[in-house]
Amino acid sequence: MNAFVQMNSAELELGYNSVIRSELSQVGLRWLGQISWNEAAWRLVQKSIARDEAKLSATGALVVETGEHTGRSPKDKYIVLDDETAAQVWWDNNKPMSLSHFEALKRDMQTHARMKDVFVQDLIACPAATQQLPVRLVAEQAWAALFLQHLLQPAPQSSTQFRPELTILCMPSFKADPEIHGTASETVIAIDLTRGEVLIGGTAYAGEMKKAVFTVLNYLLPKLDVLPMHCSVNVGDAGDTAIFFGLSGTGKTTLSADPTRILIGDDEHGWGDDGVFNIEHGCYAKVINLDPKAEPDIHQASLDFGTVLENVGMDLHSGTVDFSDGSRTENTRAAYPLHKIQNAKPAMMAAAPDILIMLTADAFGVLPPVAVLDANQAMEQFLIGYTAKLAGTERGVTEPEATFSACFGGPFLPRPPQAYADLLKTKINQNNTRCYMLNTGWTGGAYGTGKRMSLAITRRLLGAIFSGEIDKAQKRVDANFGFNVPTSLHDIEENILNPRAAWVDQGAYDETAKALSLKFTAALKKLKTAAI
Repeated sequence: MNAFVQMNSAELELGYNSVIRSELSQVGLRWLGQISWNEAAWRLVQKSIARDEAKLSATGALVVETGEHTGRSPKDKYIVLDDETAAQVWWDNNKPMSLSHFEALKRDMQTHARMKDVFVQDLIACPAATQQLPVRLVAEQAWAALFLQHLLQPAPQSSTQFRPELTILCMPSFKADPEIHGTASETVIAIDLTRGEVLIGGTAYAGEMKKAVFTVLNYLLPKLDVLPMHCSVNVGDAGDTAIFFGLSGTGKTTLSADPTRILIGDDEHGWGDDGVFNIEHGCYAKVINLDPKAEPDIHQASLDFGTVLENVGMDLHSGTVDFSDGSRTENTRAAYPLHKIQNAKPAMMAAAPDILIMLTADAFGVLPPVAVLDANQAMEQFLIGYTAKLAGTERGVTEPEATFSACFGGPFLPRPPQAYADLLKTKINQNNTRCYMLNTGWTGGAYGTGKRMSLAITRRLLGAIFSGEIDKAQKRVDANFGFNVPTSLHDIEENILNPRAAWVDQGAYDETAKALSLKFTAALKKLKTAAI
């Protein structure tokens, strides 16, 4: 708890408020209205409701709607092009913004903020690591301040001593002018990596703040020989650390939230010489069709007091939340502190990983459910970051579609992907980390013909990885992908382990598997040669 909250004196409160007003003035935010500074969650809940920004559910969760933008806007995200970033940023993956356009945008956003009430939060990213990043958020919405307070750790020191290295100005009501600011639309997420500033306008989707912090750390941490990772991490009773890489829909959050293991975090981490640490201090879980039986901890946390529910349906008469309601978007989200999950230890360092798991949801039905990877194969699977989109999940997607996201986080990589992949391979070899692929997708045919791997089977295979049973099993080399695949495991049917045998038309399997393997090869070639 910081000194501003601790002092029970109107004079001291006024004095501390003048400190933050002075600090904001020094960065161009002058003539503001009332300033909320590091207020507790319950106060931010109160103010969100009083300001008509949100509605309170019957269980105390805060239900908000983000308007037009119910997901990220990658076409509106920019990185400032300057002398430093010109030679270090992967520009094929990132849109440049001139420093002059950024400065014009900042001046106009600062002018827009005049006489507005703002909500300031002083927070820490990477709270358990030596590479901490102090972050200051200045937001025009109380619930946005609550969101980032959940996701990062509130600064433990007195706010009068807090020195932000990254400042985020979040003004959804501000609209960029393409002619003046060099943007593609009225929406903008602009990141100045050199000076540590983020400007967000025209969108209320809170994930933009979270991912802006991750983008900045993806730029900073490799210079410190720390690998930033889009992954979840948990630790067993014996101290064995496991990393789960995977894109949305592959089961990363579900599989890592194991009541028999300690959860370090479910989304963003760093791997340095001291081990693995959580970049965040909270969860931002996708909750469409959230099942209380399959995911009881996440379900309970999503309903708890103060949890921020984005675009989730709610009955206005009873206040009952409806997780099956996808009328606004399928990308419904819950943000809550990680301590809401049983066995979670968000501020704990974990040892270097013993086990590394690449999750994928193969909708083509041709990848084996589990495979053992060597360090080079793990690096390559990390580099291409494969999963599949399903028919109907996006406009124009009428059949399964292979999706590749470099390092399982392509949109957030400022540097060329090979830089992260090389660092991963080095760390795997240094720590003798055992690597696996786990397919949570389809078997017996592609989506629409086959069936999805049951969660029970996936968890059984995961148990075989943790116990070492898979390492001892006899294996075959997959003819299409070159993975070492176990031929038998206790209580797992052989036609599950051998996807070809599960297809009625094995000739069709061969054609589908060959086509997917060629896509793997093409994606790998493209990402290996990606340059600044």
